[in-house]
Amino acid sequence: MSAYTATILWERGPAEPFTDNRYGRGHSWSFDGGVTFRASSSPHVVPRYSDPSGVDPEEAFVASLSSCHMLTFLYLVAKRGFVVNRYEDCAEGMMAKNEHGRMWVSRVVLHPRIVWEGNGPDAADLEELHHLAHEECFIANSVRTEVTCELVD
Repeated sequence: MSAYTATILWERGPAEPFTDNRYGRGHSWSFDGGVTFRASSSPHVVPRYSDPSGVDPEEAFVASLSSCHMLTFLYLVAKRGFVVNRYEDCAEGMMAKNEHGRMWVSRVVLHPRIVWEGNGPDAADLEELHHLAHEECFIANSVRTEVTCELVD
């Protein structure tokens, strides 16, 4: 099977304290293709020491689910002979406490907007395609978060 890698790098600033938790949460994510992103803890979690310009792990989790769903959906749609010109999803993740009182991303709602070349599938087929995309998405199959798809016209 395939292996996937990411390099995560954080360094303490020269004048930053550490043991009192007063240190910057900004760091970088680098991937094998050469792309590096600015990352940080969420400003919702660590307001004072987060870098709001960075991608936080919770956002990345939501983006991963959305991206995997989209790529699987496009694959399935192409196999059925439909042509997609544009796919946009304003996905949203919600945090909640689990049964042990720990915070987790409990739910992710996808809101795909699709522009078709010519006619797209009817409503029933579209719903089925999104269901199949969810069932076959590698990331969705890897998590216990509830992932739903609310179709947008």
